Amino acid sequence: MKRKLSKTTLSIIVVLLATIIWGTYHFYSLLIGNNVVPKGKQEIYIHIPTGSTFKEVLSILSDSGLVDDSKAFGWMATQMKYDINVKPGRYKISSGMSSRQMVMVLRSGKQSPVKLKFHNVRNARQLAGVISKQIEADSIEIVSVLEDEAYLSNIGLNKHTAATIFIPNTYEFYWNTNATQFVEKMLKEHNKFWNDKRMAKAKSIGLTPAQVSTLASIVEKETARNDEKPTVAGVYMNRLKENWKLEADPTLIFAANDFTIRRVLNKHKEIDSPYNTYMYTGLPPGPICIPSISSIDAVLSYSIHNYMFFCAKEDFSGYHNFAATYQEHLENARRFQNELDRRKITS
Repeated sequence: MKRKLSKTTLSIIVVLLATIIWGTYHFYSLLIGNNVVPKGKQEIYIHIPTGSTFKEVLSILSDSGLVDDSKAFGWMATQMKYDINVKPGRYKISSGMSSRQMVMVLRSGKQSPVKLKFHNVRNARQLAGVISKQIEADSIEIVSVLEDEAYLSNIGLNKHTAATIFIPNTYEFYWNTNATQFVEKMLKEHNKFWNDKRMAKAKSIGLTPAQVSTLASIVEKETARNDEKPTVAGVYMNRLKENWKLEADPTLIFAANDFTIRRVLNKHKEIDSPYNTYMYTGLPPGPICIPSISSIDAVLSYSIHNYMFFCAKEDFSGYHNFAATYQEHLENARRFQNELDRRKITS
């Protein structure tokens, strides 16, 4: 009996020791071991939305394949007080991290910034759509800020000029930036862009920064050739000086709100809009797109010449024929229109 009891006791002790050893090993692996392996990647970025609960974070980590044992991980994270220190943002999790290291990253709030980019954007609404795919701010929220007349007035803008503060480039943002923070950061970047040198150039040509951006937006839509932009800008500056109507076809497309138009027709010139530069003299009230830096600088350093007209080249190279007289322009336009007809481009 004694011998039998001893064997039973020994078996129990062995099982207990094995359990303790396994538990210790499991805990060690969870806490210190290199057990974070992003699926098929050396690193992964996870996004913790603003207002997320600890439970929601656990779900995000589990869905990302970063946590196999949610209960064990949750216990450990609670011991490290992460459950009361959840911070929103974008975090880089690298292969080979321990769970403890991952919690430390998330708890620290030290985010991996987003390289936010935008180019070739027509208006504030399209911009909002592009931006909302890169940071947490919702596109509707961004549009709401950019159409808030009281807010815009406080920063010296209106619904027409709001787009002028955006300079296409690459910027560093934290992912959990909200709509207002985004606009305020872009306003600061706008003020940096308009340094003393650019401000002096704008003053020398008699335009405000907003007016430069407005004219640059027309140049942007007239030509994609950077080497030609100063010449195109020079034509429009000549027209402004002579108090001519700008008669810029891209403004009609904007006024029509139909960006599929390939050939501007006489009916488009009848659209009653402040953006119709065939109907109204001077610059439109705001930009017809968000112009690139090259277009802005082309206006600031426009070419001095006597051209008053230009027309797309009939070879469809993207370049233009320039003319000083209306008769020359008619000849250039006729060649281009004949080519449009030949290609059956009617609208």
